[in-house]
Amino acid sequence: MSKAAKTIFYFGIYLAGLGLTLLIVPNMLLNVFKVPTTSEVWIRVVGMLVLFLAYYYLQSAKSDLITFFRMTVVSRLTVILFFGAFVLLKMASPNIILFGIVDLLGALWTRQSLPKRKK
Repeated sequence: MSKAAKTIFYFGIYLAGLGLTLLIVPNMLLNVFKVPTTSEVWIRVVGMLVLFLAYYYLQSAKSDLITFFRMTVVSRLTVILFFGAFVLLKMASPNIILFGIVDLLGALWTRQSLPKRKK
């Protein structure tokens, strides 16, 4: 497994844990981030979608799909921008920034690990 693939693999493990938490004990996580708890199905749907993303990350890491790795860097770098906006608009607790930091650091690690593009 390449260096870049390992970064994606570990991020996939993180996503799998997050997805399972949202599926099994979502209100525990919501409480930590000062988000109102819910018994509605939407939070478990989010957990399912995060698990699907985890699957894509883990499988792409196994296959060393460099193009996918590059695409994830772009999207993961923007997470903190969205979460920052949610906080500034008072739509979310500042605690949500912690998730954005995980994405930001993971994206920077992946970007640093990617092979240089050939010209």
